[in-house]
Amino acid sequence: MAPIKFGVGQSVRRKEDDALLRGQGCYTDDLAPPAVAHALMLRSPYGRAHFTIDVESARTMPGVLAVFTAADVADLGGLPCLFNLPNAPFKAPHYPILAADEVRHVGDAVAFVVAETQAQARDALEAIDVQWTPQPAVAGSVSALQPGAPQVWPQFSGNVLFDVGIGDKAAVESAFAAADAVAEIRIVNPRIVTNYLEPRAAVCEYDSKRDRLTLTAGSQGSHRLRDILCQQVLKIPTEKMRVICPDVGGGFGTKLFPYREYALLAVTAKRLRRAVKWNAERMEHFVGDAQGRDNVTTAKMALAADGRFLAMDVDLVADMGAYLSTFGPYIPFAGANMLPGLYDIQAFHCRVRTVFSNTVPVDAYRGAGRPEAAYVIERLVDAAARKLGMTPDAIRRKNFIPPRALPYTTATGKVYDSGDFAAHLKRAMELGDWKQFPKRLKAAKKQGRLRGMGLASYVEVCGTMGEETAQVQLDQHGDVIVLIGTQSSGQGHHTAYAQLVAEQLRLPPERVHVVQGDTDRIATGLGTGGSASIPSGGVSVARASHKLGAQLRDIAADLLEVGAGDLEIEDGAIRIVGTDRIISFAELAQRKSVDPAKLTASEKFSSADGTFPNGTHLVEVEIDPDTGQVVVVNYVVVDDFGVTLNPLLLAGQVHGGTVQGIGQALMERAVYDEDGQLVTGSLMDYALPRAADAPSITFETQNVPCQTNPLGVKGAGEAGAIGSCPALINAIIDALWREYRIDHIDMPATPERVWMAIRDQQRLHRL
Repeated sequence: MAPIKFGVGQSVRRKEDDALLRGQGCYTDDLAPPAVAHALMLRSPYGRAHFTIDVESARTMPGVLAVFTAADVADLGGLPCLFNLPNAPFKAPHYPILAADEVRHVGDAVAFVVAETQAQARDALEAIDVQWTPQPAVAGSVSALQPGAPQVWPQFSGNVLFDVGIGDKAAVESAFAAADAVAEIRIVNPRIVTNYLEPRAAVCEYDSKRDRLTLTAGSQGSHRLRDILCQQVLKIPTEKMRVICPDVGGGFGTKLFPYREYALLAVTAKRLRRAVKWNAERMEHFVGDAQGRDNVTTAKMALAADGRFLAMDVDLVADMGAYLSTFGPYIPFAGANMLPGLYDIQAFHCRVRTVFSNTVPVDAYRGAGRPEAAYVIERLVDAAARKLGMTPDAIRRKNFIPPRALPYTTATGKVYDSGDFAAHLKRAMELGDWKQFPKRLKAAKKQGRLRGMGLASYVEVCGTMGEETAQVQLDQHGDVIVLIGTQSSGQGHHTAYAQLVAEQLRLPPERVHVVQGDTDRIATGLGTGGSASIPSGGVSVARASHKLGAQLRDIAADLLEVGAGDLEIEDGAIRIVGTDRIISFAELAQRKSVDPAKLTASEKFSSADGTFPNGTHLVEVEIDPDTGQVVVVNYVVVDDFGVTLNPLLLAGQVHGGTVQGIGQALMERAVYDEDGQLVTGSLMDYALPRAADAPSITFETQNVPCQTNPLGVKGAGEAGAIGSCPALINAIIDALWREYRIDHIDMPATPERVWMAIRDQQRLHRL
């Protein structure tokens, strides 16, 4: 059978984009119910402080409808942490909806004001009398672990939440004792502020007749948000709340979690019996939303003389911030399990410590632990190559898990089912013209520039969110409606799911309508995270579409008085093969004799093992030693995503993730001072990559179908952010090592940092 025009593997343009580009999208801030009130949050300007608060004068100001403090919402539960260690359980500290008596980070919430207008709410906010008594604070995990450091929570001695080991420590110690050489690095993966395009916003309405709330929010998952808010915070039955997610302008993990404002909007809407709206300003995002990364890691590799990896030992310290966000402690723990990467490392051990500090809580950010792991192993592999005088490609090929060893169980228990890791390395080197690099290096030297080439061969795990259900319906017009609990925030779900429907029902994308983000219309849903939408949701859509197609053929067989095997589906109709006898989907749907239940099909899919996308990033950089300026002159990505659903969508995801990684590698870092004050608290202080910072990216796939996923796909949404940071930093170090024997620089490799590293090394040589 010929490929389907709009089916799997076709470069179908995004069907979502026309409305969005014309300004016809509907985001949360576009929602303006009649007589809507406006809310603002009062936040702490201190990293840690005791306080008293007086809101009485604010409550009497013009237009003010309510002012809430901790005492007014004492009956609410706190924001929950949904992760715990089975063998070393901990009790998360209370994460209050509004802080009482003590704040623990800049941006900690102390009061919620609701007024007729936003201006009136602002006036009332400024009239609240708060008496602050600053207390000793601690910022950064290294400082938090120092003896005598201020304690964020008295019940967690030394500011440590948990201190656990993964792997076989005895085997690692034995391998290191027998090693011919040891490579070691100590690296910082800096804290990141997500900075999605659309800041968070929410509107809550209350139906007093039904005693029911409707919360509209730009989230990554309506069902998870509803369930957590109702069951653990508001303590009401889930049927008492409907959650709607309209268009969502970016999420990157950070919009997956419940936040304080959502609970407070629910309380105020019900008490005031009117709609209440809140939307964050950009500076509020910096202190009110979960941040990402923030690891300090020491890693060692035991080496044989021929370059084989004998054992890996890691000490990982992860900053949790002042409270535990929804999945916060899970991120470093899960990431640690991916530290062996693509390499045959038989002996592995990692000590994982999670630490409190007086900073904004940390949680999942694009990749959620896997970028941190890839950064560690790929930096360490390059250090091992330098230690032994090997090239970075040779040492990788020496230690890659070979295809014949798959499925392969890593030392941390992950089972890699498929792939050819040396193949994508080889192809990336071909596309990057690796062999001709010495000529380019020589030319750069003549111009007074440094030149470097860097590699990173990564692997990640994704698609493990759980069971996702898709329902596919034939409507009265003969179009197909897909109802699914994933949530698009720019990935192109409407197009991708339409292609999966097209594969089964031969309909063009404009005749497939995807419904997401509505707990009333969709029974269940996991939301979107961990690159699970296509590996899990896509399988469900494909299966449900196939099932619906079979049901429609059965109906048509009765109507056309033939066997179902004699029928084919084409262009919204069912035809007897080889004849002109045909019945359209619309006619099927409108026949009164047809059982409506036969026009709907549901299927579900869950993968406990997940999928393991992998690939190689190759970066070539040029550095001006007089300024420290780094320019990316060539960027190549070769990935294994199992099966490509839509090449255009895939390239967009890889490009976007890669540029996010470039931003982290070269310019992004959230900086706190010793008192817990966020120094980089706005886009005046925090750098983001612009179009001029994004290089032209050569992208290819070397796909090996996944053996644990019915579609063969491996997930792709986070991959670009996983391979980019180590490849770029390895390229920078390669350039600095060739000229100055500098073997270390931490992210972000700003011009100042690069320039100082060069000057410090030159000063050492002069001494």
